[in-house]
Amino acid sequence: MHREHGGQRATARHMPCARSLATAPLAAPTCRNPDPPTRAEDRRPTTTFASTQDTSGHMASTDLDPPPVAVGDAPAQKKRNAGEVPGLKSYGLLYGSSPVMQELYAQIERVAATDATALIIGESGTGKELIARTIHDQSARRDAPFIAVNCGAIPDNLIEAELFGHEKGSFTGAVQGRVGYFEHANGGTLFLDEVTEMSPVRQVKLLRALETGTFFRVGGNDLISSDVRVIAATNRDPVAAVKENGLREDLMYRLAVFPLRAPPLRERDSDRELLAQHFLAEMNAQEGTSKAFSKRALDVLRTYSWPGNVRELKNTVYRAFILAEKTVEIAHPHLASRVKKPVTQGDAMNVWVGTPLADAQKQIILGTLKHCGGDKRRAAKALGVSLKTLYNRLGAYENEDTDARDTSQNNEG
Repeated sequence: MHREHGGQRATARHMPCARSLATAPLAAPTCRNPDPPTRAEDRRPTTTFASTQDTSGHMASTDLDPPPVAVGDAPAQKKRNAGEVPGLKSYGLLYGSSPVMQELYAQIERVAATDATALIIGESGTGKELIARTIHDQSARRDAPFIAVNCGAIPDNLIEAELFGHEKGSFTGAVQGRVGYFEHANGGTLFLDEVTEMSPVRQVKLLRALETGTFFRVGGNDLISSDVRVIAATNRDPVAAVKENGLREDLMYRLAVFPLRAPPLRERDSDRELLAQHFLAEMNAQEGTSKAFSKRALDVLRTYSWPGNVRELKNTVYRAFILAEKTVEIAHPHLASRVKKPVTQGDAMNVWVGTPLADAQKQIILGTLKHCGGDKRRAAKALGVSLKTLYNRLGAYENEDTDARDTSQNNEG
């Protein structure tokens, strides 16, 4: 939306009575508390309304391609704290060293310097809200509020009142007046996630607010002006949404002044392991541990396509971290949802169905050795293998643990 001096755009020829936001005697919208900040750049005014609940699925191709940016125009990467993963670059709240991420950083730097509306297109879990927050943090509006609204989580009959506010008595249950998100975000950025979930009727009101910078509260007669930069996001192909009557074409082009594509993790081959190491390093720092990935876990990180993208990767690493003693194991999701510890009762051991064969063998061998009090000859006899075979297996397991410790030390150095 265009910015004007003082944030006022209403005039007498629009409505007989136009008032500024500073004099609106209404309550602010209720919001959930944002996540606690973890880095300096997170400690700016940020409000999140509803929670993102995208539906997983691959994005179809779209005709709204982001503007090309020369490779030499890539923005400077922020300084990295000691102990972070070598080779992992970042920009704002985003992490990634792959070419597609470097191109995204350059595009963000270009659009952040303007007040243009932006439409972020990407699958669930690709970090669309982080992209929007990074644009805000890099813009001249960085000290003003950033408000995230999940349009898909708000009932259609309430979305207009939530966005633009309402007057007392304007509908059943409106016991007092209330300012909407547009007023609450005045001077800052309003992030509309899942914008294609709004009904076409409500989209008309949004389009007018974007075009004129003014709106009416529900049940009100006063024209309100607001200086807000709008960034929208969708996990659907906007062109397909228009054809399916899920998105007005005029609104699509008004939002997509500067389209941005959030790349899926399967297109970021070099980032998968680096991101996983980054998440593991954060968990180690938080818990005061020094856990590390096994070789098998690193193979899974590199070869799995991660359809849930960064969100799935982070949650998988977190779950494996909780289950691990020292070495973090990640079973291939197509084989098992997670590596479970065996249940031992006396001289019996129960191995979970779905445990990868290599993990089951390791659990049985180490469990038998422990049951035999560390006596390798007795354990080999109980397992029905030669003493040499048992030594070879134990040596392999020891090498895996050593490699994991070395990987952890390299990431900390």
